[in-house]
Amino acid sequence: MQCFKFIFVSILLLSTAIFGQAPTDFLSKEFHKARRAALREKMPPNSMAIVFSNSVRNRANDVDYVFHQDPNFYYLTGYREPNAVLVLFSEFQIGDAETTYNEILYVQKRDARAEQWNGKRLGIAGVKATLGFAMARNAEEFVATNIDFKKFDRIFIEKFEDDYRNSSKNSAEVYDLVRAFKQNSGYDIKNFLSPMKKQIYELVKSTSIENTANVAQIIGRAVAYDPSLRADDDLMQFKEATDDKLKKELQQKIILKLEAKTNIDISFLSKNMATLREVKTAEEMVLLTKAVRISAVGQIEVMKAMKPHLSETELQGIHEFVYKKYGAEYEGYPSIVGAGNNGCILHYIENNKTKVGNELVLMDLGAEYRGYTADVTRTIPANGKFTTEQKEIYNLVYDAQEAGIALYTIGESMAAPNKAARKVINAGLYALGIIETLDEKHPYFPHGTSHHIGLDVHDPGNYGNFEENMVVTMEPGIYIPNGSPCDEKWWSIGIRIEDDILVTKTTPINLSGEAPRTVQAIEAMMAKESVLDAFILPDLD
Repeated sequence: MQCFKFIFVSILLLSTAIFGQAPTDFLSKEFHKARRAALREKMPPNSMAIVFSNSVRNRANDVDYVFHQDPNFYYLTGYREPNAVLVLFSEFQIGDAETTYNEILYVQKRDARAEQWNGKRLGIAGVKATLGFAMARNAEEFVATNIDFKKFDRIFIEKFEDDYRNSSKNSAEVYDLVRAFKQNSGYDIKNFLSPMKKQIYELVKSTSIENTANVAQIIGRAVAYDPSLRADDDLMQFKEATDDKLKKELQQKIILKLEAKTNIDISFLSKNMATLREVKTAEEMVLLTKAVRISAVGQIEVMKAMKPHLSETELQGIHEFVYKKYGAEYEGYPSIVGAGNNGCILHYIENNKTKVGNELVLMDLGAEYRGYTADVTRTIPANGKFTTEQKEIYNLVYDAQEAGIALYTIGESMAAPNKAARKVINAGLYALGIIETLDEKHPYFPHGTSHHIGLDVHDPGNYGNFEENMVVTMEPGIYIPNGSPCDEKWWSIGIRIEDDILVTKTTPINLSGEAPRTVQAIEAMMAKESVLDAFILPDLD
C-alpha cells in the first residue's frame, strides 16, 4: 500500500510538472529589446518616449475585467501586468554611482498579500531576469520621479484617453502614474490641437476682423463634422461674436493657443509604432500563424457540428472551446455568430438566437494566442446546403474576395483590393437585379475589405502600400436585411468571407485557407460527422 501511495504521489507530481507549467512560447526578451531599439532609432536627439501600461478596469462591484495589456506596451516590454510605465531615452543617461542607462521600466512592486489573491508579480528582480531590463524600478518611484522633463527637446507620449481607474487601493496605479507625469512635465491638454482645430485656428489668425463672417460659417460647418469643437469656449464665442472688440480679444486668445510651445508630442509614437507593427518579424509570424490556424480549425469543427436546432450561443461556445483546447488565452474580439437577419448586423455580438433553423449563419471569430489575434469569417447554411439565392450571393462574395487577394502584392496600394472587390460586387448585384445601375450607391457592402492584424485585431498601420510580411485581412461582404428595396427572395442573406493574407515576395499566402471557402468545400465539410454529435447534456427543465 505504501509503495502504491509512493507511486501515485510520484505520478501526481510528475503530471503537475509536465502539464501544470505556464506557457513558454511567448515572444522572447530579445524580441522586445530589438523593438525598443528600433523605436529608439526613430527618435531624434535629446528626446524621450513614455509608454504606459493598461490599467485594471472594473466590471461590476468588486469584480474586475480580465486584465489585458496595452499592445504597444507589450510589444516594447513583454510585461503582462498592470500599473507600469516604460521610459525610453534617445541617448544614455547618467544615474547614481555613474550608472548609465537608456531605458527604465517601472513596475508594480512585489506584495505577498496581493499575490496571494491575484497571482505572483514579477517585481524588479523578475523584470531584470525574465524580460532583460538592466534598469527597473518600482512604480512608486515614477510617481515621485526626479526626471527633469523640461531638459528634453521632445517627449513622446500617446494621447491620454483619461479612462484610468482610481481605486485608492494602490498609490501607483496607472491613474497615479499618468497624473504624476502630467504634473511633473507641465502637460496641458490645451497645447494639443487636432488637425481640424489647428486649421481653423490658422484661419482665425490670418483673417482680418472685418472679414470674419465667413470664418464663423466655416466654424459652424466644422462643428457639425467634429462636435468636440464645441468644448472650445473661445472658438464658440468667436463664432457667435458680433462686436469687433470682442472678436479681436478672442482672436488674440486663439493665436496664443496656436503658438503655445510644448516639448510634448502626441503624434510621433502612434505613427512610428504603426510603422513598426505593420510589418511582422519571423518570431511574430509563428504566433500569429498559430492564432489564425486555431481560428480556422474552429470554423471547421463548427461546420461539422452545425445543426438547425443549435443556438447561436452554442456555436460560439464550440469555436471558443477549440481555442481553449489549443491553449489560446482569449478571443481577440467579441465573437460574432449571426443567423439569418442577424448576419446582416456587422458587429452583432448578442449571439442569443435560440435556434438557427435553416438559415445562413455568419461567424466572425478570432483566437488570441500569446497576444496575437486572428480574424476569420465564414458563412454557412445551418442545414448543410445553400439555397439557389444563397449560393448566388455567396459566389459573388467569393469572387470579390479572390479578386482582392490577387492584389496583395508588394508595392500595390492597400486600397486596391477594396476597389477590386467593390467592382465585382456591384457588377454582380446589378446582374441579379438587386441594384439598378453599376455605380449605384447602395447599403449592401458598407465596410472596407482590408486591415492589419497582430496584437490588435485592427492592428495599427499607415495604410500606404503593401510590404513583405504584412498580414492583412480580405473581407468582402453582402448584407441584404429584411425590408431591403429588392426582391424578397434576397432578404435575410448576410454573407461575409474573411481571411488573413500574408504578403510575400511572390504570391500572397492565405493563412486561414484551411477553413473551407467555396460552396462545394463547405457543403462537403458539413456532411462529415462531428465528435460533438454524441455530446448530450442532461435536460435541466
